[in-house]
Amino acid sequence: MPTRTVLSRLSVGLFCSSVLLAQQQVPPTSPAIQEFPVVMQQNISAGKTRAGTRVQAKLGVATLVRGTVIPKNAVFSGQVIESVARTKTEPSRLAVCMDSVAWKEGSASFKSCLTAMYYPTKDEAGQNLQYGPDEPPSRTWNGQGQYPDPNSKAYKPFPGSEEKGSSVPDTPTSTTSSHHVLMKDVEYASTADGGIALVCKHTNLTIDKLTVYVLAGDMLSGK
Repeated sequence: MPTRTVLSRLSVGLFCSSVLLAQQQVPPTSPAIQEFPVVMQQNISAGKTRAGTRVQAKLGVATLVRGTVIPKNAVFSGQVIESVARTKTEPSRLAVCMDSVAWKEGSASFKSCLTAMYYPTKDEAGQNLQYGPDEPPSRTWNGQGQYPDPNSKAYKPFPGSEEKGSSVPDTPTSTTSSHHVLMKDVEYASTADGGIALVCKHTNLTIDKLTVYVLAGDMLSGK
């Protein structure tokens, strides 16, 4: 199907169609449609979490919308619109839409839906706490403590450091990627009210509260 250009002031329903027809590669370009990285405040599972369940999500990054700054940790509120478990003949379907956002200084009516985009986590090596410099001691020693040269007669290792395996290894830490990706094997469909439904033929869709997902929508009014 040909790719449609996202025109100004599109509804979320048209946004859904545009993303679908663009083969899930082109992000929304209309100023009326905006992305919001959020962390859900509860786990949501297709077929287990009932349609109509009220849900909330916290904004991960302060976002400027039509001259209004929605601050980090602002709370989006909405509900599960569709929740259908996968069967042998039918795919899993999950639709989550928000109708408002609130923060300390204000609130706004909002029409936004959960998309198939999320920010993956990655492991990074932590601080290297192993005793002793990587470069020759003569270039790195700061003159404090024992001279770190095991070949020196004056060298005395710290207690326990002569034991094998006593060095503290690098500690991996999990960080969130700065770029979002698409969920594997997930497609878009429209809901009855013109929102976005996520569809997967291979597994039951699950949204967890440890991952940063992307909402897409339009602020209708604020105060």
